[in-house]
Amino acid sequence: MIGTVFHSEDVPAEDRFDYWRELIARTRSNEFISTHAARFWGELRLLELGPATVMRASFLPTRFHRSTRMVRQDDQELYHLTLMLDDGMALDHAGRNTAFGPHDLHLVDSSRPYDFRPADDHERRVVTGIGLDIPKALIPLPPHRVRELLNRRLPGHEGIGALLTDHLTGLNRQAHTLRPADAPRLGRVVVDLLTAWLASLLDAETALPPETRQQALTERIRAFVQQNLHDPELTPPVIAAAHNISVSYLHRVFQQQPQGETVAAWIRSQRLEGARRDLSTPTLRTTPIHTIAAHWGFPRAADFTRAFRTAYGVSPREYRQTALSVQSPAGPVTSGPA
Repeated sequence: MIGTVFHSEDVPAEDRFDYWRELIARTRSNEFISTHAARFWGELRLLELGPATVMRASFLPTRFHRSTRMVRQDDQELYHLTLMLDDGMALDHAGRNTAFGPHDLHLVDSSRPYDFRPADDHERRVVTGIGLDIPKALIPLPPHRVRELLNRRLPGHEGIGALLTDHLTGLNRQAHTLRPADAPRLGRVVVDLLTAWLASLLDAETALPPETRQQALTERIRAFVQQNLHDPELTPPVIAAAHNISVSYLHRVFQQQPQGETVAAWIRSQRLEGARRDLSTPTLRTTPIHTIAAHWGFPRAADFTRAFRTAYGVSPREYRQTALSVQSPAGPVTSGPA
């Protein structure tokens, strides 16, 4: 696992707010104010991914205030992106108050004052969000253009915004499986996705370096494949057409990835992994194996059995029996026909 995890119950009650505040202050130099400081509750997962820092925080209402004086005294030259997972927070800036709801995104600049505060300071209601901190120097867009997006409610429901949102939430779900060696690569992906999203909002994609555009395209293709794995007609020509690129360029994009897999091989591995998870799920124990195979894009049971044995060394039936017998003290489980 990479990163730092904090649960307020892990420290004495009188130290909880100060300790939680110190962890967040590693990346955000703010004044932290909460009417719940004496009886604080909070959870925090801090992932340091090379140049990027991702945090998932759940906490009782807290105000994050950065004054002009704090900017002068300490400026780390960062962009702070926040993805709200629920409502209850608002941003005060230049006399304007903007409330944020679930899946809204907003961007602030550490070189400028801001006041991110709870809508109701006194309600003992947990607020949850994901923060992303990135050095401004890594965003290859003119600063005066990025300023157009600051302190606004930005869309995270479609296009690259949805891809960025899914990536941030996925990082936090999978944090316990990540290794330190994964951090630099994951950080680069986050930077490229953020950059591509900002450029799309500004209609400035042509200003991006080719490698950034290609990384964003790769992530869009992977997300498209994941969403359509159940379709047996998902093929390289279909994927290429959906992204307005040629099949040869699609193959070239995958060949340049660290894994070096072909498109077809990656689709097959993702389908097999989905079927493997289903075969080890107790609630699906009575679902015939051929039904699971068809659900994951293998209409011919014999093809699925052959591919599964090649990938995992056992047949689907043998894998299911072993996986479910380990989970259940009742012993071996019978399965449907392969």
